[in-house]
Amino acid sequence: MDIIDRLKKTEELTWYNPNYTEFNRVRDELPISLDEVKEAEDRLKRFAPYIKKVFPEVADDGIIESPINTIDKMKARMEKDFNQEIYGRLILKRDDLLPIAGSIKARGGIYEVLKHAETLAMENGLLKAHDDYSILASDDFRDFFSNYTVQVGSTGNLGLSIGIMSAKIGFKVIVHMSQDAKEWKKNLLRSKGVQVIEYTSDYSKAVEEGRRLSNEDPKSYFIDDENSKDLFLGYAVGGMRVKKQLEDMGIIVDEEHPLFVYLPCGVGGGPGGVTYGLKLVYGDNVKCFFAEPTRSPAMLLGLVTGLHDKISVEDIGLDNKTDADGLAVGRPSSFVGKIMDKILTGAFTIEDSRLYDFLKALYQEEKIFLEPSALAGFLGPVLTSEKYKDRNIIHMCWATGGSLVPEEIANSLIKR
Repeated sequence: MDIIDRLKKTEELTWYNPNYTEFNRVRDELPISLDEVKEAEDRLKRFAPYIKKVFPEVADDGIIESPINTIDKMKARMEKDFNQEIYGRLILKRDDLLPIAGSIKARGGIYEVLKHAETLAMENGLLKAHDDYSILASDDFRDFFSNYTVQVGSTGNLGLSIGIMSAKIGFKVIVHMSQDAKEWKKNLLRSKGVQVIEYTSDYSKAVEEGRRLSNEDPKSYFIDDENSKDLFLGYAVGGMRVKKQLEDMGIIVDEEHPLFVYLPCGVGGGPGGVTYGLKLVYGDNVKCFFAEPTRSPAMLLGLVTGLHDKISVEDIGLDNKTDADGLAVGRPSSFVGKIMDKILTGAFTIEDSRLYDFLKALYQEEKIFLEPSALAGFLGPVLTSEKYKDRNIIHMCWATGGSLVPEEIANSLIKR
């Protein structure tokens, strides 16, 4: 049966990318270079003294990063629940623990806000690259930044990261939230002094309106989740950092010990950037898979048809309604889709009900709580073990968010 027909029926399915090409053959065609990712990493290092000063919860070095955990009990539970051996080792990248924003969006979102602040300060002669960036925490800088506005359209976590960071720097901030954004995320933003505009329509409309309103104000800067190169670069830095983390754990990735990474996917920027960063360090020894809800398979639809942002899930009769708020996206990023076209190994879809099964199992086995969207990748190791029966594989699920979920909501999700 044609894959589009199966998507229309909201079937869970696995897709292996027929366009996949050896990374060395395509890397020079891609619109982002290794040098640009390194430049982004250098910028984050320059900001480390500032981050350390204004966010004491960040590690001593002022670098926003998350740990990697081995989750053997969860692996055993999944093998039992699915009656399927998972070949190799299972580990979890804990972006749910990223400080400040509690999700993967702390990478791209915070990076783009910092870059914008740096650009404004430098253009106005207030900052040089060799300065100690902790000076940005002063009242003078906050007063300067208060003349400018940052805006973004979001289903939730990107709005949190950009809202929290922008407000801390001193920007006026407006976050345009789609209907699927959780109430607690809106309340948290408002508590930080962020203006939240709510929409009765989906993510694409929130982005469109945010972009339009921002364009009317010469002192407003719109962070465009659908097309932003800077967001992508922030995520790519995270992908590149994995290599040292795994080496510190004694895990070497090579041809004999491939790394399989499973990334929840909404519009595509976060998982796309991470995939690109991982490919830069591991080439074809890493295989990346995107996970999407059966009712919101935007990136998969864009890749399969080759239409990218010219097609939406609504065009094939899907309602784009999912409890995985960060993945409730009907139309993918064309910028990311075109980069992924030849470097993404595959993608799969997952039913909402399974997200809760994984959520409960992970909490029971490992005492780790993730929000529903962050569990989407967990089906990946089960699916790929049907095809790749290699005990040297390292399976990594990327946990995209969860630590900021209020306790009473977390408890109700675990009990569901």
